[in-house]
Amino acid sequence: MEEKIKSFLEEIKGFPINTEEEAENFRLKYLSKKGLITSLFDEFKTLPPEHRKSTGKILNELKQAAEQKLADAKASTHQPASISHKLLDLSLPADPFTTGSRHPISIVRKQMTDIFTRIGFVVSEGPEIEDDWHNFGALNFPADHPARDMQDTFFVESEGADKWLLRTHTSSVQVRVMENQKPPIRTISPGRVYRNETISARAHCQFHQVEGLYIDEGVSFADLKQTLYYFVQEMFGEKIEIRFRPSFFPFTEPSAEMDITCLICEGKGCPVCKHSGWVEIMGCGMVHPNVLENCKIDSNKYTGFAFGMGIERITMLKFRINDLRLFFENDMRFLSQFRSVI
Repeated sequence: MEEKIKSFLEEIKGFPINTEEEAENFRLKYLSKKGLITSLFDEFKTLPPEHRKSTGKILNELKQAAEQKLADAKASTHQPASISHKLLDLSLPADPFTTGSRHPISIVRKQMTDIFTRIGFVVSEGPEIEDDWHNFGALNFPADHPARDMQDTFFVESEGADKWLLRTHTSSVQVRVMENQKPPIRTISPGRVYRNETISARAHCQFHQVEGLYIDEGVSFADLKQTLYYFVQEMFGEKIEIRFRPSFFPFTEPSAEMDITCLICEGKGCPVCKHSGWVEIMGCGMVHPNVLENCKIDSNKYTGFAFGMGIERITMLKFRINDLRLFFENDMRFLSQFRSVI
């Protein structure tokens, strides 16, 4: 029997398999229920016990060799049914592949950053959890200013005398820049900020800002106006109408708010512009001397201007969006509209 097994082993090694049909013939001849190897195992059961050990070893080797040859043959001869009888046409167009898109806030933030960096501003960033000094104290906020109240600011529980909070504006980044850099300073500070406000179509408890700061000798309000004229015209086009209104901020003097024509209703009046035809897009002004002195900058030698605007407000006007809450809802029907926007 051992001689018979060895002869079958040589026969298996020399069995040609080049097609799926030949592989199936091989399986039927050697490995099927009525195949030669199955009949050898039946014969093996009749052997005397003293011969089973040596014979069983080579019989298992025969079976393993047959199974391995069949597996290798199937791997080399198998073709997918879809292309087994025809060639693949490589000139056919590919299946469409839908890519993702950038969030509209990210798109507009990059556009705003690009506009200011073209005229010499650099980007500065800072922590979103701030101490009271950088968020309020250094910016000339009185101790009893309403912005320090819990109704407007998210304070963080902390040990010790220092108060910590979620920053209410990115002006805190400007304070850090002034503390660590000597004039001239020309920087913008984009980032996320937090305020304890009721969520509506015009307001949210978290939003994004871009704030700018320029400090040097001889900086005037005219420099501020020309910088902001340039930004608005680059962002919205040269025909946009602009106006400045007097205002008050603790960290600037004089201070102003800047309005542009409402692009959603084109000045006719809508809920976004409160039916006035104008939309306020930023606050601005000349840096208060107290802020400069708090940051160890000589206010007798240097002057500067600052401005700040919400990215959501600019995005709403840029893309004619009438509800700020859409930016935070992750609705794919809304977000997919911006795939074609660079």
